[in-house]
Amino acid sequence: MKSRSLIVLAIALSLAAGTAYGDDNGKNGKAEMAAAAKVTIDQAVKTASEKVPGKIVEAELETKHKKLVWEVEVVTADKKVMEVHIDADTGAVIGVEEEKAEPKKTRKHEQKREHKD
Repeated sequence: MKSRSLIVLAIALSLAAGTAYGDDNGKNGKAEMAAAAKVTIDQAVKTASEKVPGKIVEAELETKHKKLVWEVEVVTADKKVMEVHIDADTGAVIGVEEEKAEPKKTRKHEQKREHKD
């Protein structure tokens, strides 16, 4: 329960920061998104926990396909990171998918060695 409270606090602070600094892309800010969501973060986290057992590591409110969605990341017992997408209007689970690992970035300025005989 304590970790859930910390997640909620972190997201609340993130939402507050988004309001203070605005949205760079001119779309609705995070505060407006949060106000439009009928499902709270606590409800979304509870639903995600029931769908995918594990440790909640992140919850974020996003717009996907012109729909407001909670994306809740859960680390499972076998160390997979699963994303649970929850409709922020109805609370229904839209989908569950394994988070894809991002490819390792290659260094732009790799040093090359020249071998001189």
